[in-house]
Amino acid sequence: MAAHLRVYNESHRAEPCERPEPTVRVSLGDLLPLLNMAKKNNNLWLQDFLDDEVSITSDLYEILRAFSYYHRPSA
Repeated sequence: MAAHLRVYNESHRAEPCERPEPTVRVSLGDLLPLLNMAKKNNNLWLQDFLDDEVSITSDLYEILRAFSYYHRPSA
């Protein structure tokens, strides 16, 4: 069966959700194993947070940029 699409006027658009301010600090060492496990298990709740922003230090940002540059898939 074909999917039915609905068209809504701008007036029916939901208001953007306000994001709560970050209140908890956690080390990357504690966070990564949990995120990795959630990703491997394909936990759907993880998708709810894919648009959330995280703050990282500038040195980690530079290392991640360099890492992504040198580890691009070859064409």
